[in-house]
Amino acid sequence: MPGSMGSLLKRARAVRGLSVAVAARAAAISPAYLSRLEGNSVKQPSPHVLNQLSEALGVPYAELMRMTGYRLPGEPQRPAKGAISAALFADVTDDERDELVAYLAWYRTRPRAGS
Repeated sequence: MPGSMGSLLKRARAVRGLSVAVAARAAAISPAYLSRLEGNSVKQPSPHVLNQLSEALGVPYAELMRMTGYRLPGEPQRPAKGAISAALFADVTDDERDELVAYLAWYRTRPRAGS
C-alpha cells in the first residue's frame, strides 16, 4: 500500500536511519505498536500518538491526521470529489486507465433509453 500511513511512517523512519525501537522510543510508544502502525494493523491511532510520531519522524501532523480519517479544523466535512476519485483509482495501471477512459467516452456517447 504505497499511499498508506504505515508506508509513510516506515519510509520516514528509514530516511532518518532509525530502527523501530529507536523511533518508537522517540515517539513514546512501544516498538510493537509502531510495527503495527507501519503494517497498517491500526486503522485510527489517536491524535496524540499521531502528534508524537509527527515530531519523532518529521512527518507533517496534518498529513497523518488526514491519512487516518480525522477532519482538520477549517477543512470541509467531506473530501472533495477529486480526492475521492484519486483514492478510488490510486492503484489503476496506465493500461487500465486508458481502458476506463475509452469506456467512459463510449458510455457518454451511447444512445440512451427514452431520449
